[in-house]
Amino acid sequence: MSTASSSPHAAAQTLSGGHLTLDAEALYRELLRGVRSMRTASTYLAGIASGGMWLAQRLQKDLGLDGEAGVLSSSLHRDDFASRGLASSTSSSLPFDVNGADILVLDDVLYTGRTVRAVINELYDYGRPASIRLAVLVDRGGRELPIEAGFAAARVSLPATQSLSLARADNGAFHFEVKVKEA
Repeated sequence: MSTASSSPHAAAQTLSGGHLTLDAEALYRELLRGVRSMRTASTYLAGIASGGMWLAQRLQKDLGLDGEAGVLSSSLHRDDFASRGLASSTSSSLPFDVNGADILVLDDVLYTGRTVRAVINELYDYGRPASIRLAVLVDRGGRELPIEAGFAAARVSLPATQSLSLARADNGAFHFEVKVKEA
């Protein structure tokens, strides 16, 4: 499995003053290339709601795959469910048989690994896949669990006080939002 490194990309540039800018569309093209190399004829795509879901839907189309990509919600398996509740109104939808399937899970930003752990638990509620692999747009480090992406279009470092998420314009174009986390 290949991984993109933090080597200079047109997609991620450090500007004067130390500000990081990420070109989400350029990173998407890199992700498309990576997913092409990872998938087989029997691989199903499933995106984590919401950013990963948008990626999976667009990849499904751009790769010319039949049917729809799956959607995985982490809400019911979060280890912080008591404090977060049902954070997402999106529920899981898997338009394929999970049993024995090769599933490529997609997410926008990999950070602690807790969301990925939750969606793996969600997948097992639907059956027992043959394999589960992970591809992400951005790996920002900071793992709290032993989870790693088989492919990351970019690797960046952000302070723990900031969150990074994918956003989508009305025309479908991707961009990133960086927010300061509330204490």
